[in-house]
Amino acid sequence: MPYTPSGFFCDRLIRERERRDGEGSLSKPLRFSGQDFTALKQECLTKKCLFEDDTFPASVESLGYKELGHKSNKVKNIVWRRPKEICENPQFIVGGASRTDICQGDLGDCWLLAAIACLTLNEKLLYRVVPQDQSFSEGYGGIFHFQFWRYGDWVDVVIDDRIPTFNNQLVFTKSAERNEFWSALLEKAYAKLHGSYEALKGGNTTEAMEDFTGGVTEFYEMKEAPKELYKIMKKALERGSMMGCSIDSLVPARFETRTVTGLVKGHAYSVTAVEESQHKASKVRLVRLRNPWGQVEWNGPWSDNSKEWVSLSKGEKDQLQHQSAEDGEFWMAFEDFKKNYTKIEICNLTPDALEDDKIHKWTVSVNEGRWVRGCSAGGCRNYPDTFWTNPQFRLCLLEEDDDSEDNEVACSFVVSLMQKNRRKERKLGANLFTIGFAIYEVPKEMHGNKQHMQKDFFLFNSSKARCKSYINLREVTQRFRLSPGEYVIVPSTYEPHQEGEFILRVFSEKRNTSEEIENRIEADHTVPAPANAGEESEEDQQFRSLFQQIAADEMEVTANELKNVLNRVVSKHKDLNTEGFSLECCRSMIALVDVSSMDGTGRLSLQEFRHLWNKIKQWQGIFRHYSSDQAGIINSYEMRNAINDAGFRLNNQLYDIITMRYANEGMNIDFDSFISCLVRLEAMFRAFQAFDQDGTIRLSVLEWLQLTMYA
Repeated sequence: MPYTPSGFFCDRLIRERERRDGEGSLSKPLRFSGQDFTALKQECLTKKCLFEDDTFPASVESLGYKELGHKSNKVKNIVWRRPKEICENPQFIVGGASRTDICQGDLGDCWLLAAIACLTLNEKLLYRVVPQDQSFSEGYGGIFHFQFWRYGDWVDVVIDDRIPTFNNQLVFTKSAERNEFWSALLEKAYAKLHGSYEALKGGNTTEAMEDFTGGVTEFYEMKEAPKELYKIMKKALERGSMMGCSIDSLVPARFETRTVTGLVKGHAYSVTAVEESQHKASKVRLVRLRNPWGQVEWNGPWSDNSKEWVSLSKGEKDQLQHQSAEDGEFWMAFEDFKKNYTKIEICNLTPDALEDDKIHKWTVSVNEGRWVRGCSAGGCRNYPDTFWTNPQFRLCLLEEDDDSEDNEVACSFVVSLMQKNRRKERKLGANLFTIGFAIYEVPKEMHGNKQHMQKDFFLFNSSKARCKSYINLREVTQRFRLSPGEYVIVPSTYEPHQEGEFILRVFSEKRNTSEEIENRIEADHTVPAPANAGEESEEDQQFRSLFQQIAADEMEVTANELKNVLNRVVSKHKDLNTEGFSLECCRSMIALVDVSSMDGTGRLSLQEFRHLWNKIKQWQGIFRHYSSDQAGIINSYEMRNAINDAGFRLNNQLYDIITMRYANEGMNIDFDSFISCLVRLEAMFRAFQAFDQDGTIRLSVLEWLQLTMYA
């Protein structure tokens, strides 16, 4: 994807400012697309008109980009209608929001609908996402809103109530009650959040669960599930956790195919209850599940009309809410559940250890980051030359758990790495990256040293812990238990050069701090020692002679003359991949060392010329050191080390900008670009120091333009 650092950094600053103002919290959610629900609704009521959302219009663009795009036959007969045009007496919610209000339409978003079904089990959570006091009667203006957790912030999404229909029937999600529309409107708001309805096709239930709660998810593969899985599931539901499950399909073409037992492979189900009941002489453990289709159910033991129910009293049946209806919901024995389903995911509102009876107060720290191709997208540990360039986060575990056993002093914590915006960018060809992370212990002698760990650290130190596997899900989560101390978390994509944004969350039972490791920005302005006349090399002598020839009586050279001198000398170095210095680069060189620059002379004296030449020779030596296979170029990852050797300490944001500005498409930097970069860096550092007032500068517009236009 194209990288625009200025936009990214501006967005980041805006988000940080908003957080300081309390924006993004449940009580003060961000306004998605800048839309204020209350103001827009009041405007519609005042003007006595119905709201039309220009940011998510009733058009093909909102439907999709490929299967639901302009060239698709599926969209030709779709008509956007408001509920009052679809039926008489439309209602937002009829008799309370329930699982039967969610029936899947012609969109492969069962993962979303399974999560919505789970959401209805917890009224408090439901009405956080689906604000109450919305209706089609009192105060109706054709406008509704919903709230979602979005990468660390809560956002309020405004929509109009025009919904896609075919033959006056809803195309996508619908309720079992024809005049109920909350679930269809919720789906529309979620589609708007991701750019289109088609963007919702295919996904993992946990993604929506987390977007409804801001919780953290843990996965269990049935074949590796702990012995106490039943207890874990029961406790999860008691604590308000949301739970989904699925049956993996080994053949992708057979996704969402019905088995002889009535279960569907490659399909998301909601787990809506876990109970124990007396059956004949023994107790049986039961699990209740729901198919988002609103139909197609399990037909084995404990299914709606199975013989097992005969032995239960009416009271027991009522307690289990048993009913024989083709509504997609059914019971099955826990043992059959384990045999048939391959994966279960539990989204906890907090990561309370489900194996433990205690409820802990968890602390959470949230960090934003970005992998940038050629700079900080280093790939996994299999790529040692670039792994160290990934963003790094320092984790300080400050207090041990209260329940440490066997004299073990340890801290429990959960790490969650989530990649951002990949679903929204699908229409641009984006897919989920394969992501993961590793955790390294920081040696005691380096505690408190908040510097980016270099390549050698990772070459000679193994990880203390890491995620179980790299996987192409939106989020990778794992629970750990380590001794108190300082650690470095390195999140990465599996392959290098993959660019994207992420958030890293760390939950711990006790106090912890985590922050991105950013080098302190500083420069050492070392002045290369001038060569004595007796120490002049043959090249130096030729250089001085050439200067005197070109400078003539003025004994000063212009930028154009400097270009001719440098290029005649540099052209003799066949090991440098160079097309010669540009006039623009030479102007920057003069700006760097021209002691009369503020007078705008734009010329170099012999003394200034010598100073510049010595610097270029010093930088040339650094360039040669990092040049790969003497090809006359250095790769953008090695540029970090080269800049460091030249005396500059920068942070990730600056390395990102340098890569974008000076690297070519192959993420390599030639000699000319290398010198241009160092010239600009030194010039801007010197200019800053000239105006420095305790780490900040204050400039008039004239001073700012003089500085930036001449540099």
